[in-house]
Amino acid sequence: MVNQALAAGLLKRDGHDVTIVGNGVAAVAAAAAGHFDAIFMDVQMPEMNGLDASAAIRAHGRAMGAHPWIIAMTAHAMQGDRERCLAAGMDDYVSKPIRPRDLRRAIAAIGQPCAEQSIAAAAHPS
Repeated sequence: MVNQALAAGLLKRDGHDVTIVGNGVAAVAAAAAGHFDAIFMDVQMPEMNGLDASAAIRAHGRAMGAHPWIIAMTAHAMQGDRERCLAAGMDDYVSKPIRPRDLRRAIAAIGQPCAEQSIAAAAHPS
């Protein structure tokens, strides 16, 4: 909850629209129903983990011709964790604890003006 609130607050303060969901199934549904330029995806979530949710979002995106930028947001910082996230279809990786400069770097990598970005944060509620 703390990292979720911190990330959402920083993103909102930087002018982004933020949608928060509490689990991987809800993240997939939100991505399918809405338009998001970026999705911050927690790797450990109930109902469906972030790796599986990212793969499902990518499969749906291929069918619809969409590719939202998915950024792993995780405490997993062991060797190979970044590679597993990228292999699951994520585009970038931000480790916890959340640091403002890391969030801003991840957003800047998308290459769109901040005012045009809509952000979804999928995070475990605990």
